[in-house]
Amino acid sequence: MNELFDIGGQVSCNDGPVGTLVCVVLDPIARTVTHVVVEPHHAAGQGRLVPVELIEQRGDGLALRCDGREFAELEFAEETHFTSPDGEDLGYREGEIVAWPYYGMGLEMGASEVAGTPRAYFASRVPAGQVEVRRGERVHAADGDLGRVRGFVVDPADHHITHLVLEEGHLFSRREVAVPIDSVTAVEPDGVTLSLTRDQIRALPTLEPPV
Repeated sequence: MNELFDIGGQVSCNDGPVGTLVCVVLDPIARTVTHVVVEPHHAAGQGRLVPVELIEQRGDGLALRCDGREFAELEFAEETHFTSPDGEDLGYREGEIVAWPYYGMGLEMGASEVAGTPRAYFASRVPAGQVEVRRGERVHAADGDLGRVRGFVVDPADHHITHLVLEEGHLFSRREVAVPIDSVTAVEPDGVTLSLTRDQIRALPTLEPPV
């Protein structure tokens, strides 16, 4: 049975729930999933880059072939760099610098920025040549926008993507449609582009579980 990579769905380890699937990393040429990003519960911004080989379907969701301790040792999906106020890269990585809080005369508690404090920026660790797809990214039909990405259907034998799961419609008439991956012509920062028209997509059957 194919696996549903439901972006926003829960992910578990061998010893229990671990976090949320926030991103799927694709090889756009081979049309395969190479990694996913799983964000731990109660740890926003601390997503781990999980190789697809660690993923399997269990029950209604995805699970990892590791325990919580092993998950915590996986590579972060983003790395943090710090720059001086002049933009010079200070060479520090995440966890190697602390901005000491300062409250001066006329400043309220919790002021978000102090002159001279290093600024952080975040760089993705997604391998070169691969792309990230998140839930809610726009889907462009051949004749206009139609909906947003919900996830992907993946063949567990070779991690090949068979379908894009499209969420289309409005709040009270929303439905999910499995669009054949051969209809995807581009995956770009502004969304996913399809060769099908909106009428052709609307004619596809509604996706019903199990996939």
